[in-house]
Amino acid sequence: MIVTPLILVRLALIVLAAVLLQVGFFSQVPLLGSVANLLPVVVVALGLLGGAVSGAVAGFATGLLVDAMIGGTPGVASLALMAAGYLAGRWREGYDIVSSLVPPLLTGALTALAALIYAALSLTLGIEAPVSVLALREVVVQGLLGVLLAIPVFPLVRRIVRPALVDDPGHSRAGAGAGDRAPGRGTFGMMRGQGSH
Repeated sequence: MIVTPLILVRLALIVLAAVLLQVGFFSQVPLLGSVANLLPVVVVALGLLGGAVSGAVAGFATGLLVDAMIGGTPGVASLALMAAGYLAGRWREGYDIVSSLVPPLLTGALTALAALIYAALSLTLGIEAPVSVLALREVVVQGLLGVLLAIPVFPLVRRIVRPALVDDPGHSRAGAGAGDRAPGRGTFGMMRGQGSH
């Protein structure tokens, strides 16, 4: 991802909008005995589109902003979201996405991981939180809701940051070569370009 001042403004607006939507809407709407968490979904999308550094920075900034808005322990959400964004970016740097199922499934797994990291950090720091088998159910539900949220969120984030995405057909990635990229592979398509090669 090429980060110009205009793209930096777009990224900041994406993060701000995600935090405002999470705090103002998603946290108020119970689903499956939990609430959907938009933040790791957006951070994973930015990591999948921009790489490990973009994902980690977006996760850290998002976590700090949400902790500041809700009065949480500074850094706990940042570390959980930073890990999810970094791992999504590492996936992007190692593999091409050749199936439309990869972004939502990877988002679900990393959303569950972020919830698990957040719970572990909260427990380690002695933050008052109930610990029971229901905590594991919460992690699974967060992962499932992450899959569902990724279906509309990933293409939307991709459209917003499209001018910054770099298509490097000369760089062969594990799992797919430049010749494997074909247009029309589903909703998510190929991450860095639908045009002919």
